Amino acid sequence: MTRVAVVLSGCGVFDGSEIHEAVSVLLHLSHHGAAVQCFAPDIDQAHVVNHLKGQPAEGESRNVLVEAARIARGNIKPLAELKTDDFDTVVFPGGFGAAKNLCTFAFDGPECTVHAEVERVLKAFHEAEKPIGMCCIAPAIAARVFGTKAGGSGCTVTIGSDADTAKAIETMGSTHSDQPVTDACVDIANRLVTAPAYMFGDAPIHEVHEGIGQMIERTLELAGAGSTA
Repeated sequence: MTRVAVVLSGCGVFDGSEIHEAVSVLLHLSHHGAAVQCFAPDIDQAHVVNHLKGQPAEGESRNVLVEAARIARGNIKPLAELKTDDFDTVVFPGGFGAAKNLCTFAFDGPECTVHAEVERVLKAFHEAEKPIGMCCIAPAIAARVFGTKAGGSGCTVTIGSDADTAKAIETMGSTHSDQPVTDACVDIANRLVTAPAYMFGDAPIHEVHEGIGQMIERTLELAGAGSTA
């Protein structure tokens, strides 16, 4: 049974984990018989967005770990407790929380900083040669951590059809792979698997689900699990 850590960034597309993507990740992992544990940083969100109005909710404050617990049905731990030795792979769903709470890409673009615990986890899995799966905007974090701008060798990731974000990936010293929403990119050298998901904003949910399935299957294959579904 493959042991998988799933790192969430809150709950809700505009200020946390994209719920469709997070559930799709968990559903595909369940189909493959993986043992899953969710994690999230125990920090305040960058801000709170009223998802009905699509605007910041002034004066409100929410905790990333507490909000992410909604998706994990309460079975979640602080990211600081994630130990690489306990897992075979780690997966990061997307949503603006990945770009606002796990790093500052949404605000600072290629000059962004990455939350210390997120960077620790990514570097630890990378150094242990354990695969990393990421979708939607989350691959921008890998581009920052592993890019030549940060002293790395660079990585190849998906980022959908957003030209400005693709340019930012290149600026950080990584490479954008133009993949359809139903597919995933495998960077063998970095053992990094990414899928564009809702970076294609008008994509139907079943196509997003299919592409995330490709990401999960290929991530598990790199972890030595193969396909059990």
